[in-house]
Amino acid sequence: MIKKKEKEITNTELLESINRSFSKVEEKIDTRVEELKSQITGVNNRIDDISLNRVRYEDFNKLKIRVEKLEKAK
Repeated sequence: MIKKKEKEITNTELLESINRSFSKVEEKIDTRVEELKSQITGVNNRIDDISLNRVRYEDFNKLKIRVEKLEKAK
């Protein structure tokens, strides 16, 4: 059996390695947060558009009744 010699890691090396890992995770989180902000802005714009351009049911029902009367008159 071959014995492998384990490399000893100093505290400084370990700390630097952990720091690099956290930095990568922070970058990924920042990117994802920006993507989510963009998506939320898009959803807000669509909601605003719907609220400004929607037809109220009362108006729709009045028009529906008028169209039905016109179709019956033909």
